[in-house]
Amino acid sequence: MAKQQDADVAFIEALARLLRKHDLSEIEVAREEGEDRDLKVRLSRQPTAPAAPALAANPPPAAAPAASTPAPAAPKPTPEDPAQHPGAVTSPMVGTVYLAAEPGAPNFVKIGDRVSEGQTLLIVEAMKTMNQIPAPRAGVVKRIMVEDGQAVEFGAPLVIIE
Repeated sequence: MAKQQDADVAFIEALARLLRKHDLSEIEVAREEGEDRDLKVRLSRQPTAPAAPALAANPPPAAAPAASTPAPAAPKPTPEDPAQHPGAVTSPMVGTVYLAAEPGAPNFVKIGDRVSEGQTLLIVEAMKTMNQIPAPRAGVVKRIMVEDGQAVEFGAPLVIIE
């Protein structure tokens, strides 16, 4: 039994190395090793945020601008992170997105559609399982952030509903 546990630990450590090496946010594996033994492993991690710059203890005093010097332009606003939008529907798993039930079928939703809570927005295929992604609330589809057949990571924004 200890031999099997050592093998399982080595397998999980190898998965963790793959997670870091390929900068993945999640890995999930299920393997069957006979009638009495299955192994399911799910590793996930938070993406590392860049460190905030340290503030100087005593910043130099700002010089007053000369009268002839024009004021600097306001900094351009950074684009909003769609995953932080209050109406964002994010992927609950790593997988492949499908906008329709099958090739050639109409998409579940399109921009401008009014959706009800629980209505299927799209499908995320993970480990050969089709997972319907429901609307968490009623509203209007404002943006579709993914394309049919696109690979997505856990937490990736899929649709914006307002």
